[in-house]
Parts: sequence; structure tokens; C-alpha cells
Amino acid sequence: MKQALQLTRREFLGTTACIAAIRSARPLSAFAGVDRPPRDSWQIGCYTRPWDQHDFRMALDGIAEAGFKYAGIMTAKGKSWVIITPQTTPEEAAQVGEDVRSRGLSAVSVYGDFPATGSVEKGVENLRRLIDNCAACGSPNLMLGGTSDKDRYQAYYQAIAECCDYALGKGVGLSIKPHGGLNATGAQCRKALGLVSHKNFGLWYDPGNIYYYSEGALDPVEDAASVDGLVVGMSVKDYLPPKEVMVTPGTGKVRFPEVIARLKQGGFTHGPLVVECLKRGTASEITAEAKKARQFLEELIGQKY
Repeated sequence: MKQALQLTRREFLGTTACIAAIRSARPLSAFAGVDRPPRDSWQIGCYTRPWDQHDFRMALDGIAEAGFKYAGIMTAKGKSWVIITPQTTPEEAAQVGEDVRSRGLSAVSVYGDFPATGSVEKGVENLRRLIDNCAACGSPNLMLGGTSDKDRYQAYYQAIAECCDYALGKGVGLSIKPHGGLNATGAQCRKALGLVSHKNFGLWYDPGNIYYYSEGALDPVEDAASVDGLVVGMSVKDYLPPKEVMVTPGTGKVRFPEVIARLKQGGFTHGPLVVECLKRGTASEITAEAKKARQFLEELIGQKY
């Protein structure tokens, strides 16, 4: 551990560690060496979040009923709002994966995070637990939220840097999304990725959050130009002013055709497109909105299942 810490600190002190190394080392929009057949170039999925006033199994039922093939594990009603945490046991995570597969779905993303407080060693310990749980669940990607704590900023990303190879060995790709605080924009996320500078750490883009955290001032079409070569997946999220993201994609302010076109220009030509938010309603109404979102994405990218 001591040797790994020293190496990572040298990387953090280096001012010339750049994103070009990531772009050349990691196939664009790929997770930890996962090989996708050409017919599956885009993976259209849906997170559990829209149904998170219910048990996550009801969310999975809704995702399957809406016609998706891929599920993202995020939030639900239960002992913790976030379904998979560092405190989740590997057995519990494996059961989540089994619940996903029993509905004919494949897990494509897990949202989880680890505390930015405490030592780097503690951060590594918690992140490794998340990675183990992600692997147990059967998801090829763990999406992290970043930190708003400027005093723990470097320690947070140092912990990620020390876990990238570990995650790679487990078949899990790590990513961060625009999520407010110190990673609210594409440019800020680029800076964070530069601190880690590892082929197994990429960007999970979120156009709705670009609007949300800028109070509607920053258009994700413009922001997307700052993330060329970094994107490995997308949380498909729309936005309505003054500050609402529980919106069915295609009905809000985000210009998804232009966003996708700009991300493609930057190298994101295939990968997961996972709906994160939908218009609120009853469980059945949310499922109906999910179906609309799936159809919208299929028409947007010209790929149907």
C-alpha cells in the first residue's frame, strides 16, 4: 500500500499528466475490456430511480415491462435509498443481480459512492467494497458522484486512482458524472479525470445535470464540446426550468439530437444510454413514461430491439 500511495502522489504532483493518455489507452465508450457485438452498439436502458418510492424489484418490473433490455441500479425504497453502498454485502449485491437477470434484463450500470471524509486508505477500502458489489451484481460499470468538499477533493480522486487497476481486474469500469459541486460541468469533470489519468476511469455524461446545476445557463450542447474523448456512457436526463429533472426525455429543454451528435463527434459512438429520470406519477404511469422514453431513444439513434 505504501508504494502505491507514493506512486499516486507523484502522479498527483505531476502537472503534465493529461487526458491524451486516457484517450489513447482506453477504447472509447468501452468498459474494462467488455466486448460488445456490433448489433449492440448502443445499450438503451433505464435506471431504477423513477420508481424509487417503491421497492427496487417493482422498478425492475417496470423497466422490463417498458421494453428495455438493460437496467441501471440506482435508488429505491429500502434500508438505504441508494441500492448498493459500501455497506451492502456481496451476497445482497449478488441477489440484486439475480433479480435483474430473472426479468430478462442485464445490469449495465450501478450508481454508488464512497465518503470523501477520512483517510485515503479508508476511501480505498470503501471504494473496493463498492467495486466488489458491482462485480457481484454483474454490472460492467460503477458510476460515482464526485465530491463537493474542496478540502477532500484530491484525496477523493487519489482513492479512485488507487482503485482503477483493482476494478479493471474485477471487470468493472469506473466513471464519474456531472453531479454538482466540483464536478458540475464537463470542464470540471475533465479536470477530475486528469487527476486520475487512468484508462479505467471515464465520464458518464448527464445533459440534464448540466442545465440543472447551472440554473439553466449552460446548454449541454455547448458543454459537450469540453468532453471529447472521455465519455463512456450517458445518464439520459432532460430538464425544465426553473429546476426540474423529473422529466421524460424528449419533453424538456435538452436538445438530445444535437447533444448526441456533438458527443459522437468527440468519440462517443456507442455505449450505454440509460434513462435516469421520468415524469412523476403512479408506478404504472411511470412505466408508461419509460416506454415513451425507450421509443424516443430508439428513434433518436435509429436502433430498435
